[in-house]
Amino acid sequence: MKIAVDAMGGDFAPEKIVKGAAKAARRFGCEIVLVGDEEKIKRILTKENRQNDKQIQIVNTTQIIQMNEHPAEAVRSKKDASVVVATRLVKEGECDAVLSAGSTGAAVTAAQLILRRIKGIARPTIATPIPTREGVTLLLDSGANVDSKPEHLVQSAVMGSIYSELVFGVRKPRVGLLNIGEEDTKGNEQAQLTYPLLRDNPSINFTGNAEGRDIPKGDFDVVVCDGFVGNVVLKFAEGLAKVLFRMVKDAIKNGGLLARLGALLIVPPLRKLGKRLDVSEYGGAPLLGVNGCVIISHGSSNEKAICNAIGVANEFVKNNVLQRISDTLAKEEVAEQ
Repeated sequence: MKIAVDAMGGDFAPEKIVKGAAKAARRFGCEIVLVGDEEKIKRILTKENRQNDKQIQIVNTTQIIQMNEHPAEAVRSKKDASVVVATRLVKEGECDAVLSAGSTGAAVTAAQLILRRIKGIARPTIATPIPTREGVTLLLDSGANVDSKPEHLVQSAVMGSIYSELVFGVRKPRVGLLNIGEEDTKGNEQAQLTYPLLRDNPSINFTGNAEGRDIPKGDFDVVVCDGFVGNVVLKFAEGLAKVLFRMVKDAIKNGGLLARLGALLIVPPLRKLGKRLDVSEYGGAPLLGVNGCVIISHGSSNEKAICNAIGVANEFVKNNVLQRISDTLAKEEVAEQ
């Protein structure tokens, strides 16, 4: 398996990206194609003593798409941008997947313009795993589309169900529609129009509306919403987790001798909990609905997150997610005719 990595995308690029990718090559036994400034990449690989590693290749590029650039304009005008070239490698069959921690808008736009959408998909969706007590809840869309129609949410539900089943091993994933109440009459016009479409779709196991508190409880395996709402939920969850752990640390630090002695007992389980809530453990989220494996990583991804994101790409390709989605949509199209 060969993964194209946008080495210039992300807050800590290219150093953390290159180091994480090099770790992944050893951990997952895959080939890595680092796309970006060749000289900078070579210097980092030399420091890591990986300059002659046959599992790692470099494709030199001269342009970078910055976070503040308009995604569509940048992708169209910067043909030699690292994320554009990396995506093109998948289109040309040189690589099996592409990973970027740069501009999400640029990565999504490049995927749509170069790889194109799967037949039957109007808009791709980012599927982000959120840890729960017993596993994960897949939240989608978490940022690809800020305005979604009911049919887009249904497509997200179908793709999310397939991904949850194949990658997380969930049999008949429970699908929920993010809403402000459990009743089917609750919510805005979008939610009320989407509800019956999800309920009547035979390809998914729709179990009703999901309220915000249901996501971390694990009552649903897949929760769908538009990208505006999903991204707000995701960022809130990340911020809340960090603040809670900071508050616990402060309470222990300022709680006197007894608190510090008690901390010796609770630190080990807290570390385990922290690992489960750490976004870097999941690495990246797949962009579902395009003709290829595209993994979107957080802009602040460190080398651990990049390594794990390549693991996500590995699972996506190994489980043949793309073909399964295409086959399911084809069957739905035939059934509708």
